[in-house]
Amino acid sequence: MVEKLKFSLVSPERELVAREVEQVVVPGADGDFEVFAKHAPMMSTMLPGIVVVKDGSSEDRIFVRGGFADVTPEGLTVLAEQAIRVEDLKGDLLGEQKNAANNDLQAAQTPEENLAAQRAIEVLGRL
Repeated sequence: MVEKLKFSLVSPERELVAREVEQVVVPGADGDFEVFAKHAPMMSTMLPGIVVVKDGSSEDRIFVRGGFADVTPEGLTVLAEQAIRVEDLKGDLLGEQKNAANNDLQAAQTPEENLAAQRAIEVLGRL
């Protein structure tokens, strides 16, 4: 039996996920990384991207617009600036997110802001 990881994903609006899972893929600022039970403690900023939550044969995909990931001996906590389940990103909501990313790119004043906006445009363009 696979050991489970305590995982919590929180956005300013609500707690989106709070359960034990097998694995989580996080869009870290230095590249995507996977977290399993007993992962070494670490903290990372996140770029816009898809958090993939895997448990057995099920897989949840959640778009995040940046934030922080904190791995401790107790588990993984993701504090997202914004989080939306990928299956909910369609129609008007997807269009709004794409427009927001384009507006962020136009308003970017630092290389980091530019990178985050470009990454959001890229990720949303694949959905």
